[in-house]
Amino acid sequence: MSVTQPVEAQFAAYNAHDLDAFVACFAPDFRGYRMPTETPSTVGREALRAFYGSHRFNNPTLKAELITRTLLGNKVFDHELIYGLSPEPIESVAVFEVEDALIKTAWFYFPS
Repeated sequence: MSVTQPVEAQFAAYNAHDLDAFVACFAPDFRGYRMPTETPSTVGREALRAFYGSHRFNNPTLKAELITRTLLGNKVFDHELIYGLSPEPIESVAVFEVEDALIKTAWFYFPS
């Protein structure tokens, strides 16, 4: 399996608002960081399910547009525009660390 496959799958599931398919792309002990913090904002697959179920996928206008994707070792860098969270799209960079065909860690960067 390619390092990019779980990232591609979670991106498609995100845009489809398919919570089960989305969560299946992440390791059970997943950690997500909203940078520049050093403390994870999300710990565990079930916390991810709870957050996206109640704060993202309940929004019918939510979608992401991929601008670029770059691969470096076991890390995938996605430059995205996120629609539906504010009147204007939100630019972000997500860095996904993939281990054993699942997303183990993600770092999310947003403009200040």
